[in-house]
Amino acid sequence: MAEREQRHVRVAVIGSGFGGLGAAVRLRRQGITDFVVLERADSVGGTWRDNSYPGCACDVPSHLYSFSFAPNPEWPRNFSGQPHIRAYLERVTDTFGLRPHIRFNSEVRSLRWNGDELHWEVETAGGALTADVVVSATGPLSDPKIPDIPGLDEFPGRVFHSSRWDHDYSLRGKRVAVIGTGASAIQIVPAIQPEVDRLTLFQRTPAWVLPRADRKITAAERWLHTAFPATRAARRGLLWGIRELQVSAFTKRPNELGLIEALAKNHMKRAVKDPALRATLTPDYRIGCKRILLSNSYYPALAQPNVDVVAEGLTEVRGNVLVGSDGSEVEADAVVFGTGFHVTDMPIAHRVTGANGTTLAEEWKDGMESLRGASAAGFPNFLTIIGPNTGLGNSSMILMIEAQLNYMADFLRQLDTLGGKIALSARPEAVREWTRKIQKRMERTVWNTGGCDSWYLDANGRNTTVWPGTTSEFKKVTRQVDLAEYEVLRVPGAGARPGAGASAGIPAGTSAGVVA
Repeated sequence: MAEREQRHVRVAVIGSGFGGLGAAVRLRRQGITDFVVLERADSVGGTWRDNSYPGCACDVPSHLYSFSFAPNPEWPRNFSGQPHIRAYLERVTDTFGLRPHIRFNSEVRSLRWNGDELHWEVETAGGALTADVVVSATGPLSDPKIPDIPGLDEFPGRVFHSSRWDHDYSLRGKRVAVIGTGASAIQIVPAIQPEVDRLTLFQRTPAWVLPRADRKITAAERWLHTAFPATRAARRGLLWGIRELQVSAFTKRPNELGLIEALAKNHMKRAVKDPALRATLTPDYRIGCKRILLSNSYYPALAQPNVDVVAEGLTEVRGNVLVGSDGSEVEADAVVFGTGFHVTDMPIAHRVTGANGTTLAEEWKDGMESLRGASAAGFPNFLTIIGPNTGLGNSSMILMIEAQLNYMADFLRQLDTLGGKIALSARPEAVREWTRKIQKRMERTVWNTGGCDSWYLDANGRNTTVWPGTTSEFKKVTRQVDLAEYEVLRVPGAGARPGAGASAGIPAGTSAGVVA
């Protein structure tokens, strides 16, 4: 049967970024070939496909921002640009033979749990299918967030988000407004500043910016990493170890970050000579509360004569005039939003309907929460890659993704071991206990105490995005599934194998003590 004619699969993976491709590789390495990867676009890459704005690059070193099972000795720079990362993901797709499993142009429109058949009913733009298990790897940086600005719809020029860059529109000689000062904006500003007539940055909140230790990786280094893989592994290990040692300052002793603030201020002072501009660009919150940004060109660009910084956010648009909350007015030909993504209110959650007939968004109305960042209560056989409280403030998300792939692999092994047509559903009490302990640890972190309003926090002010520990600790707590944290579901009327799951006497307990 041709792959596209298949109507039922063992596993359906949503998304073909790092998380989705990693899941696909892990499934194949585990001997599971009965799966599909549902991708809404016409190519792989996820956020590294969507974000193609000028200057787009990673702020994590290349040798750490790659799969451990697919090392790349040919990274060209310490911090690789978007084209190289996207090419790497294309290469992973081909190397591991994933293309036959990928259904492009198949955006998931709805997921509905069928409790009678114990499977998911999946509606996509490319057709319908059912799946025993769904792995959602849509990622938190997939759906752009543009604020509701009065009058924006009547703006006569071009408007686009950084992740939906309009490459058909030239900014040369134009008056351009950039809204936001996050990781995308600090790369866009220096990339477009030399070619625009006037650039206005609307800065609602200044960012802490540190130097970027970037350089070309020499041909000799690349040869060494190819000929002697141990050197490549050592480089990756060193990069990882340094970041593991930094974690305690973020999670337990934020006051120790004062020295890093001094370095950031000195970095700014060297590039920005105007005291008034320096005052505008200096944050009033503890460094690390928002993501620390890395750039050697951002401050020099802001100091150029064709750049203005509005120290307030954009509040209104009147024709081609942009109005800041301080009353300042600026004329513009184009508006570029670098305002981030729907992170704590992921759109996919509105499309997933669980065992109780409610959507994941409805269940998460008071804040996202799931067991070990993977399993939400009431959504059997549904796993999330980069789920709640799995984000990082200082290291590589690929490490977290691989840890969650370990959990996914053991989840599927448990289903096979239990046997028959079954499903695992996270116990509500296990999810609550896991979440309680995570939130307790979060209380003293810089993300909660640093005095800022960041995208790490949801509408209720709760941090539902960041992991309050090391990557090695997360790997430990996601190494295997604890059946005591799950209810085992079987098709009504089907018998249970002795000793298999809660129906055979496994207690309704939790094993979240590792994060206490």
